[in-house]
Amino acid sequence: MTNPRYLEIDEVLKRLKLALDQHQSFSLIRIGDGENLVLSQDTVWPMEKVLQERWAVKANLGQKGLFLPNTELRDAVAEAVSKASIAGILPYDDESIKAPSYMKRELTDQVFAHYALSPALTCHACLNRYLAETPAFWDMLKNRRILLVTRTAAEVKPVLEADPFRLNIAHTLAFHQYEQMPETLQWIAAHKDDFDIALFSCGVNAVVLAQKTAELTGKVGIDFGKAINIVMFGKAN
Repeated sequence: MTNPRYLEIDEVLKRLKLALDQHQSFSLIRIGDGENLVLSQDTVWPMEKVLQERWAVKANLGQKGLFLPNTELRDAVAEAVSKASIAGILPYDDESIKAPSYMKRELTDQVFAHYALSPALTCHACLNRYLAETPAFWDMLKNRRILLVTRTAAEVKPVLEADPFRLNIAHTLAFHQYEQMPETLQWIAAHKDDFDIALFSCGVNAVVLAQKTAELTGKVGIDFGKAINIVMFGKAN
C-alpha cells in the first residue's frame, strides 16, 4: 500500500458534512478481522486455513450474516475498497478489536497487496465507534433523511427517533444475510430520492452495501458496524 493520507475524526466529519450539504456521493467503509478473512479466501490463504479460523466457524454457525466459502463477496469487498471515499484500516499493534494479531493489520497488508489496493484516504477501522460517541456526528444527521439497514432495524429506529438523537429515520431495512444483497441494493437504487444518508450495520456485508449505495444513488453510505450497539447498549460489544 503506497502512503495513503490518514484522516483523524474531525477531518472525516468535515468531508461527511460537505458530502451531505452538497448532495455528493460519499462512502466510508472499514476493514477489520472479518473483512480480512473474507478477502484472504484462496488469495493469500488457502480456503482450508480460512475455514479453520474461529471467525469462520462462527460465520458458518450463522452468526456473521454470511457463510464461507464466499468468493463472490470476497471480490465485491475488494472492489468496494478500491472505490470507497474513505477506507478504515487497523493501525499496527491494534488492541481495539478482539482478534489474533495475524488477522489484523498484517493480514490487511497482505490482501491489499494481492488485490493491488491502495486507498487514497484512510482512517481508523473503529472510527464508527468514535462517531457514535461524538455529538457533532449526531448533530450533523439532524434534519437529514436516514435509511437504517441492520438486522434489528425495528428496535433501533425508535431509539434514534427519541432523545437525545431526534433523527428522521425515513426507512428501515432488516438485513440478516448476504443473500439479501441483490434485493437490498435494488430497493436502495429504486428509493434513492427518499433518503440522504444510509447507515449499515450488517457485518462484512456493510462494506459492499455502503460503497454500492454511494455509487448507485449519489448519496452517503456509512459502514456503521458495531457502533449501533453503542446507540442501543452504550458499548460496542
